[in-house]
Amino acid sequence: MKVAVVILNWNGRKLLEQFLPSVIEHSSNEAEVYIADNASNDDSVSFIKSTYPSIKIIQNKENGGYAKGNNEALKDIDADVFCLLNSDVEVSKNWLTPIIETFKAESNTAIIQPKLLDYKKKDYFEYAGAAGGFIDKFGYPYCRGRIFNTIEKDNNQYNDVSEIFWASGACLFIRSHAFKELNGFDEAFFAHMEEIDLCWRAKNLGYNIKYVGASSIYHVGGATLNNTNPKKTFLNFRNSLFALTKNAKGNIFFLILTRLILDSIAGIKFLFELKFKHTIAIVKAHFSYYRHLSYLLKQRKTLNQSIKYYQKTSIVFEYFVNKKNNYESL
Repeated sequence: MKVAVVILNWNGRKLLEQFLPSVIEHSSNEAEVYIADNASNDDSVSFIKSTYPSIKIIQNKENGGYAKGNNEALKDIDADVFCLLNSDVEVSKNWLTPIIETFKAESNTAIIQPKLLDYKKKDYFEYAGAAGGFIDKFGYPYCRGRIFNTIEKDNNQYNDVSEIFWASGACLFIRSHAFKELNGFDEAFFAHMEEIDLCWRAKNLGYNIKYVGASSIYHVGGATLNNTNPKKTFLNFRNSLFALTKNAKGNIFFLILTRLILDSIAGIKFLFELKFKHTIAIVKAHFSYYRHLSYLLKQRKTLNQSIKYYQKTSIVFEYFVNKKNNYESL
């Protein structure tokens, strides 16, 4: 099985210098490593060329974000499986082996995520994907190992192989034929939650998505946009609405109306916390969503909405009202 590990880079010289050595050390026997550069204006490319001349570099013409950057790069890579890996990730010994074995054993599994642990606190899960993701009826994401901002300690409770709903874009393995069948990421997302949209579309086509706990990586998280950045709030709220509108089975207008109410409550919460820029970001997210609505509804008509996509009706209610702050309590 031919595996390509593709690291998307934008002005990430320091991250590449810090994290690329572990990827090369623990991947070279089972995969080929690529750097996909999103038109960086630092010395990232020259650093790779001089320090790691054997690594192949794909230079995109513009910074199209995570979605377009990966779409452009993967056109030029011949592999059976793509591993899309963030530049702020340290991998562990033999991290690829259990992933490859799972793909070989399960022909209908199209996407896999390893265990995501926190690089700065290695006995805890990491926010971006933890032990595999799910969404509630209204499109709010959560993970085994992380619900909203509550992060679980890794006590080997998720050392299994398990069916999940979405795999984190911090480290997402996908069969190349499935990526092409799905037409890659939706570039309207730019960044954040495009992997949820991709996985949702894969699920609606009947593919399986798995979490493989025998493979572990350590993710810094927030190296490009951290959780305090209003732009991240904007993208997360807007893109969640994008994915919901395109892919959710059922009455989409009821779901969006409910989201409007729930997102308004989130905006008011930010106001009381004096996080005014985040409240404004939610308002901007909804206006941007409404501007894209006709495009999204056209897409919806071309896609399948065939599965029940949620386990819990409202993770907001479970977390804030029922005080259930870990996955096993849900």
